[in-house]
Amino acid sequence: MPMDNEKDNYEGLREKLNNNEVWPLRYMFKFIVPNADGKVDLVKSYLPKEGKISFKHTASLKFVSITCLVNMNSADEIIEITKKANAVAGVITL
Repeated sequence: MPMDNEKDNYEGLREKLNNNEVWPLRYMFKFIVPNADGKVDLVKSYLPKEGKISFKHTASLKFVSITCLVNMNSADEIIEITKKANAVAGVITL
């Protein structure tokens, strides 16, 4: 069942993105990442190098919010990055 929900989530995202008539699209990736085991660096490595990346820690330092603002060329590019980040244990996509 989770696989079906995951597929639906990405298909819904793809549909919303493809309804955009102007590409490249300025897109904001936002992830909440556990601040442990190199997960922040791993998620950062998935983001486009030309993006403007910012970080914000929670007060407890247990989590880091990663925001990346970047021009993307297609819905598939956005979904590929989002899938990679979501595969990291504990990551929340906003």
